[in-house]
Amino acid sequence: MSETVIKVDNISKMYDLGLVGTGTLSKDLNRTIAKLRGKPDPYATIAELNDRTQRTNTKSGSVWALKDINFEVKKGEVLGIIGKNGAGKSTLLKILSQITTPTTGDIKIKGRVASLLEVGTGMHPEMTARQNIYLNGAIMGMTRKEVTAKLDEIVEFAGIGKYLDTPTKRFSSGMTVRLGFAVAAFLEPEILIVDEVLAVGDAEFQKKAIGKMQDVSKGEGRTVLFVSHNMASIQKLCNKAFVIDKGTVVFKGDVEESIQFYLRQNKENSELNLKSRKDRQNAKNFKFTKIEILNEMNENIANINSGMKVKFKIYYDLKYETKIKGIRVLFKDSQQVIRILSNTGQIGLTPKVFKQCNDGYVIFEYEKFPLPKGEFNVHLSCYSDDGVEDDIEHAFEFNVEGGDFYGTGREAYIKDGVLVNFTGEC
Repeated sequence: MSETVIKVDNISKMYDLGLVGTGTLSKDLNRTIAKLRGKPDPYATIAELNDRTQRTNTKSGSVWALKDINFEVKKGEVLGIIGKNGAGKSTLLKILSQITTPTTGDIKIKGRVASLLEVGTGMHPEMTARQNIYLNGAIMGMTRKEVTAKLDEIVEFAGIGKYLDTPTKRFSSGMTVRLGFAVAAFLEPEILIVDEVLAVGDAEFQKKAIGKMQDVSKGEGRTVLFVSHNMASIQKLCNKAFVIDKGTVVFKGDVEESIQFYLRQNKENSELNLKSRKDRQNAKNFKFTKIEILNEMNENIANINSGMKVKFKIYYDLKYETKIKGIRVLFKDSQQVIRILSNTGQIGLTPKVFKQCNDGYVIFEYEKFPLPKGEFNVHLSCYSDDGVEDDIEHAFEFNVEGGDFYGTGREAYIKDGVLVNFTGEC
């Protein structure tokens, strides 16, 4: 029987919103003294659950980013952690990586941990790639000789040989991620923790990274914790998983059961009328309100045939005039793999000053809709110079029926989707 290398008992993490400290020096000192003595926080208040869609109770001003998390991971297992943005996944990984400490609960970890949590993790921007590799090895307790033995493998995997002696501040996000992953994977940690950061890399690198994590777990018996919104990657890599929502684990099971639970959660939130959606980001000034799917005659339709002419008319509300940098539409399949990425830049609408209008809209039009038969969902995002204006995962679902895309008289299957004859209107 495999030994347990990670054991998490009733982990919770509470954050005070709006304030770093209590508000006064004396209270901060009293809180620190109580913590050093192992006593409870004398100024602790009843905190709310981590629901980013609701306003905070101003009386408490605190939120549980995580609440009563329990799980075990055995040597050689690959654990998938699934959940929406803001569910608490990254907070959990930061606690496991000892970047932050839990408010309550205990963690027992057996072995060295290497983490790749966000772009630039563990990389000093002023140091070269070579220097960063040796620095990370030293942090993990490796000798210079041990790191040197792995240097060529790291450089080859990351594909940064030409820039080995260039400061990493000059690297693109993709190069930084490739280097960070290669360092984390090849310096032989017993436990590898990888967040959604791999999504920054290109498709070829993602495939290499998944393959390397499989080798690490199956071939070398090391443990992997993997967070991703790509259900196909979770399904391919992991042998167990759980779903986290609003800071709590809401489902544990095998990988397929966990994925289906997560997708059912999203399906319940899917609707064409978006005004009542609470699971959205920001939406203080700009808000998506409704979606219409239109055919060539501008008639509302529920399903789409592969290869047909179709329009997605996306309505919004705007409180005051704003320079919108872009509106983005991601079409994902049932495994949350992105099949089409469209944005207003492709149709000549950015930069664009959107004026106040209760029934403003933008149209994404496809002369021949390039997706095969199946179920798909849409992720909507809007950005301005101030950042995210509105963001809704799984905004709605729709079906694509088989169609004669190529005019051959036979139903076509289009691998990965191809975007064609893209036009638009605002």
